[in-house]
Amino acid sequence: MVRRIDGRTDHVVVVGAGLAGLSAALHLLGAGRRVTIVERESFPGGRAGRLDVTDAHGGYRLDTGPTVLTMPELLESALAAVGETTADRLDLVRLDPAYRAEFADGSAIAVHTDAAAMEHEIRRTCGPDSAAGYRRLRRWLTDLYRAEMDSFIGANMDSPFSLLGPDLARLAALGGFGRLGRRIERYLPDERLQRIFSFQSLYAGVAPQHALGAYGVIAYMDTVAGVWFPRGGMRAMGTALASAAADAGAEIHYGRTVTGLVRSGDRVTAVRHRDQDGTSDRTSDDSSGSGTAEIACDAVVLTPELPAAYELLGGPPRRPAGLRWSPSAVVVHAGMPAPAGPVGDGAQHHHTISFGAAWKRTFREIIDDGRLMSDPSLLVTRPGLTDPGLQPAGRELLSVLAPCPNTAVAPGIDWDRVGPAYAEELFGVLADRGLVDPGAEPSWTRLWTPQDWTDAGMAAGTPFSASHTLTQTGPFRPRNLVRGVANAVLAGCGTTPGVGIPPVLISGRLAAERITGARPAEHSGRAAGARAVR
Repeated sequence: MVRRIDGRTDHVVVVGAGLAGLSAALHLLGAGRRVTIVERESFPGGRAGRLDVTDAHGGYRLDTGPTVLTMPELLESALAAVGETTADRLDLVRLDPAYRAEFADGSAIAVHTDAAAMEHEIRRTCGPDSAAGYRRLRRWLTDLYRAEMDSFIGANMDSPFSLLGPDLARLAALGGFGRLGRRIERYLPDERLQRIFSFQSLYAGVAPQHALGAYGVIAYMDTVAGVWFPRGGMRAMGTALASAAADAGAEIHYGRTVTGLVRSGDRVTAVRHRDQDGTSDRTSDDSSGSGTAEIACDAVVLTPELPAAYELLGGPPRRPAGLRWSPSAVVVHAGMPAPAGPVGDGAQHHHTISFGAAWKRTFREIIDDGRLMSDPSLLVTRPGLTDPGLQPAGRELLSVLAPCPNTAVAPGIDWDRVGPAYAEELFGVLADRGLVDPGAEPSWTRLWTPQDWTDAGMAAGTPFSASHTLTQTGPFRPRNLVRGVANAVLAGCGTTPGVGIPPVLISGRLAAERITGARPAEHSGRAAGARAVR
């Protein structure tokens, strides 16, 4: 029996209106709880943030967080908890190809999630042996997903013994506890394909050669289940979930910073907060006149960064070793003139992965050595190709993500000085690779570095939270229940199951289930995967 909160849980306060908090709120509302959400920003979405920029040409709508959406059925699950569907709230576009991968030798491979289309592409670019290997790899990734989704990724676990069962044996037989890089190499003789189907481990904070085979499930989400984009930008997800929660009865207070938790014994009885300008929320109890306000609650779901959540709870739990954090990223957004002449094919796709010649060295540089990539591999996103309404006519919204060391591994990098120079260098790399016109000048740029992530409260200056090493995976990851506090639950990328939009949405459901108990009619991840591969 999975542990759940004892005692009264009629009114739950959710701290944070990110995707985890909104998912938790919707599942709680669906189970009949009264829900109040407190969010420090003036809008929902959390890490899936937003920024509007206007220049002489018009307005741009930027996504400042994730740009890749997979497993949209998890959005469906959250909305279904209050009787809605994704179609009620979002207009999702399936991207085909999901990515275009470009390589240092000048070759390129379109990454299709349709099996026949991808097999044809691989046969054309890499030969029949690779095409046959792709079919075997696809089956393995699908089997891996089905073994993991319900029992490990989508389930609360109270101890390592929670792993025991037939799915653990299946996962072991599939090679889930071996090394991902070696498994991919067994299926695919072409190194370009090895990169396409293993780079996703970086999302989990681990190099492919060191990642567990179980993290092939991220490649499944990317290359089998499909990549999507919501019209209006990734921000549309937060807006949709928050609107559905409000319509289902949730109270949402924006622009409020939670400053503390009121305790009675081992229970949280209220959440203390203030407006961003230091004044109180007039709709809450502020009888003290001190500028703070309190919202009484029966339980609380905390979604801030782990260190911030632990600080509210009185300190972190004991661990044999400190947490290891994932690499960070430098992200540059720019308003560019729309290409007027011939450009590379990569400039005509929503997502382009531009691989440098280096591979294993790249991971060593950013994970172990604390250095910038000497031969960068980049994710380039042009969302206006899918949704022209995100940019003015005749202009192009361009986003570039470059993985980089976090501040724990590279504490000596002065990002205020290095960041702008590195951004300029990245544009030179894009021009050399044919991904932007060398003569084109941006009318504006916006830059995020590990220093900016640190200033936003993210541990070790990384938006990707704790890495998924063996000792920080599954039941060994920071738990969503905190010892010594009887009615507080964690959600978000730092706790179980982990980093990325799908795990974060799941973490919200798992947090809700710690309060309400699991719902038998809950959407099955395994069934969703079965539909995705037809």
